[in-house]
Amino acid sequence: MSRAINLTLAEAEVINRCAAAGVKISALEPLAASGSHLVCLTSEGAETMRGLLAKFIIEGRVKRLPFYVPPSRQVR
Repeated sequence: MSRAINLTLAEAEVINRCAAAGVKISALEPLAASGSHLVCLTSEGAETMRGLLAKFIIEGRVKRLPFYVPPSRQVR
């Protein structure tokens, strides 16, 4: 099972909901249009979040940003 989930939620909301569920995040990035691309650390965590966030899951393909560097890793 995939650890990745595309959601209509903003990154901050995804972080809060994962923390509340005790699910660790491997990667999180914004989607080109809106929403977030979440990759959980484990497939079990991804299954938990799929159950909790079922109504926010984006079905099908989404456009992701071609190259994304989280602000915490950007060179200044």
